[in-house]
Amino acid sequence: MTAAQIALTHEENAAIAHGLKRQDAELLDQLIEQYQHRLLRYLLFLTGRREIAEDLFQETWMRVLVRGAQYNGKARFDTWLFTIARNLVIDLSRKRTMASLDEMSESDDDDRPFEVAIAGPSPLEQFTSREDSAEVGEVLLTLDASYREVLVLRFYEELSLEEISGVTRAPLSTVKSRLYRGLASLKPELEKLRGTRPVVEARG
Repeated sequence: MTAAQIALTHEENAAIAHGLKRQDAELLDQLIEQYQHRLLRYLLFLTGRREIAEDLFQETWMRVLVRGAQYNGKARFDTWLFTIARNLVIDLSRKRTMASLDEMSESDDDDRPFEVAIAGPSPLEQFTSREDSAEVGEVLLTLDASYREVLVLRFYEELSLEEISGVTRAPLSTVKSRLYRGLASLKPELEKLRGTRPVVEARG
């Protein structure tokens, strides 16, 4: 990202912060339009259930409206948005014991740092294509929730490791560990899934 792009991003974040403090309804409509697909995808991967994800989607935007004054524009808006959504998932999981996302902040992850190459095509892109994106999504839902979340934030939402650390409230070394282990778990599971799918022979 160039200095000009960074400056523009900071300017956009400041404008969003100013608008949210004024509870600008038009701005909120624009933010929903811009981020709705990414937010719903994130919630779907975290919960694994569309009806719950859609409920939390609505609740997230209500929190944005009510607590907009808390956003100061210093961080990217999307990281703040995902943090709100994640906290709602954790709150719900504690109430319903639906999943153990709340344990992610207290899990005994191996904190040894793993350096994961992030330049060029992402590890997901290296062995996936448009045709099998549905398979990747299916396999992601089978992974440990802490691995799944980091993979989604890194490769779908393109957050930096530092930003993921902020959203998940996990040390950077833990984020790197989860990313490495998530990728290590993803590929064999994807290959296993493909191995169980029937092969359709072309007819000449």
